[in-house]
Order: sequence, then structure tokens, then C-alpha cells
Amino acid sequence: MPGAQVAHMELAEPNIAQAVTKCVERGAKSVVVSPYFLSPGRHIQEDIPALVEAAADQHPGVPVVIAKEIGVDPQVAQVIEERIRAVTAPP
Repeated sequence: MPGAQVAHMELAEPNIAQAVTKCVERGAKSVVVSPYFLSPGRHIQEDIPALVEAAADQHPGVPVVIAKEIGVDPQVAQVIEERIRAVTAPP
């Protein structure tokens, strides 16, 4: 398995297209884009699908799919609570 590759939607590199290309160059036979978002807003519904489709068009024959966003999972809430307790606990 070629491994994971971080990507940014905008404002920083590598962008999604660059990350998909890097995965393919490393030998990926398919790519899963896993959005690090807590809610299914416009980026999840419109922007990321358009960027992923454009990236996939550059690599015919390599399936590129999008996983569901992280969302408001109870485990995420637990991590947030732990972080807050770590800085608010008495010394």
C-alpha cells in the first residue's frame, strides 16, 4: 500500500490534484479522499467533489473516491473534551 498523502483544498500545497498525482506516482491503483471536516457544508457537497473529479480526470483508470467527512462523531467530542480538561485542570 503506497500510504497516505496530506492535501489541502485551498491556500496551501499540496492541493488535492497534486496529492492524487503523488499517490498515483507512488503506485496507487485507487485513491480515497478522506475529508477532514466536521459537517457536510458547501465544501463537502460542492467544492471537494469538483476538485476530486478534476484530479481524477488526470488519471484515467485510477478510481478516485471520496469518503464521508468525519462529522460529529462521539469520539471526536471525547477528544475535544480531553483537550479542554488538559488545559483547565488544576495543577
